[in-house]
Amino acid sequence: MTKDQELENIKQKILEKNLPLKDTSKNLVFGKGNPNAKIMFIGEAPGEKEDEGGVPFVGSAGKELDRLLSLIELKIDDVYIANILKYRPPNNRNPSIDEIEMHTPYLIEQIKVIEPKIIITLGNYSTKFILSSFDIKNMKNIPGITSLHGKQNNLTINGINFMVVPLFHPAAMLYNPSLRKILENDFIGIKEILKKLN
Repeated sequence: MTKDQELENIKQKILEKNLPLKDTSKNLVFGKGNPNAKIMFIGEAPGEKEDEGGVPFVGSAGKELDRLLSLIELKIDDVYIANILKYRPPNNRNPSIDEIEMHTPYLIEQIKVIEPKIIITLGNYSTKFILSSFDIKNMKNIPGITSLHGKQNNLTINGINFMVVPLFHPAAMLYNPSLRKILENDFIGIKEILKKLN
C-alpha cells in the first residue's frame, strides 16, 4: 500500500467518526503536500478558508507560509502539512483539551505514515502536543512558543526518531508584524538543518 493510500484510509476513518466540531464545520481538513516529504508542518486548527475548501493553510496564514517556504527554496510539493484539529472550531476559538484528545490520534497516524525527519510545529498547541511526546496531560508542563521557537529538539516517539523545531504560527505575523523577522530567521535556520540532513 502506498503512503497516499494509507493516508486516504485514515481520512476515511475520520469521516466515519462523529468527531467533536464535525457538526459545526463544513469540511474535514485533513492534510496536503508530499506524503514522502522529510519535513512535516503541524498547525493548530483550520480557519474559515480551510473549512470552506477542506485544505489546510489556504487563507492568509497559508499565503504567509508559502512565502516563508519560498524564502528557503521550498514549495508545497517538498513538505507535508496537517493540523492538530481536523475540523474548525467555531469562530476560530482555541481548541479544548477534549477536542485535542479526540482529534490527535489521527494526526499521530499521519506522522507514522509520513515518517518525517523534521516536524515543524506552528504555534503553541501543536508545539506543546508534540513536545509532550503526544501526552495531552503533560502539555501544560511544556513552555510557550516564545521561549521555544527556533530551537531543535530530538525526539523518539512510538519508535519514530525525528527532530522538532517549534515556530510561531504564520498567522501571528498578521497580528504582530514584529514577529516577521523572527519567523524568517527561524526558517533560515531550518534551511541550515536541511543542508546537514542532505
